[in-house]
Amino acid sequence: MKGYAALGGAGEKIGHLDAKTRELIALAVAISLRCDGCITVHTAAAKKLGATKEEIAEALGVGISVNAGAALVYSARTLDAFDMAA
Repeated sequence: MKGYAALGGAGEKIGHLDAKTRELIALAVAISLRCDGCITVHTAAAKKLGATKEEIAEALGVGISVNAGAALVYSARTLDAFDMAA
């Protein structure tokens, strides 16, 4: 748990991104990982930091678009694997 907390706090020490932006990124990752606990925690944190519903929706849109892109790439890899299978 200490290691996990240290990783979570590292971004705060660097300071290149503000806390709200980090939480919006965390939400995009949380939906990609389908982590209900992550969604709950990071939504509350983003809201507390002033994120609007519209900002959260935009971050989620980015997460969805990346997932769709990944699905497209992995679909092509699957078809390549089929062609290479004996």
